[in-house]
Amino acid sequence: MGEMIDLTATDGHKFAAYKAVPAGAPKGGVVIVQEIFGVNSHIREVCDGYAKDGFIAIAPALFDRIEPEITLGYQPDDVQQGLKYRMQVSDEDALKDIDAAAKAISDAGEITVIGYCWGGSLAYLSACRLTSINKAVGYYGGQVAQHIAEAPKVPVLLHFGDTDASIPMTAVEEVKAKRPDIPVYVYEAGHGFNCDQRGSYDAASAKLALERTLEFIG
Repeated sequence: MGEMIDLTATDGHKFAAYKAVPAGAPKGGVVIVQEIFGVNSHIREVCDGYAKDGFIAIAPALFDRIEPEITLGYQPDDVQQGLKYRMQVSDEDALKDIDAAAKAISDAGEITVIGYCWGGSLAYLSACRLTSINKAVGYYGGQVAQHIAEAPKVPVLLHFGDTDASIPMTAVEEVKAKRPDIPVYVYEAGHGFNCDQRGSYDAASAKLALERTLEFIG
């Protein structure tokens, strides 16, 4: 449904992005921010899903700052490799690529950053630091609590799982306490519950989270 396009960040870095467009006039635009597994088949499917729901969707390949076309699956070896890649891309550089992606679809209307896992944390930082977006949605972002003292400049929505082994509920409660203005939803699910390629996939939670996200972004 979509296609790979080329973008350039403000520092001159050239990178790829997957872009999917709706059949009719767009309701807005969404920047889909990857997990630690690259712009793989799941992230492309997420983009396609938002395009079917009426949004222009674009997913910047954040790992292109290491090398092009890094895509991983969800096996233990993939997780370890993804973690290594993630540590090689700074938040600042990732935000430059997210910013470029947002600007590339700015004519779609309101732009929302929607991120998963690592991307969930970057979605929160996007809300705090980027002027090119209007809203942000984070799914199970492990570093959100770490950055919660930084105030978002645009509306934010957050999704977490109550059995997420990598994000303790104490961190979620900290987010709620320090940012009571941010809607925080907690599901009976684990990390990665939105991804139907993972063993932790929870269809009911993914469906409800998507419904809430679509309502939030309008």
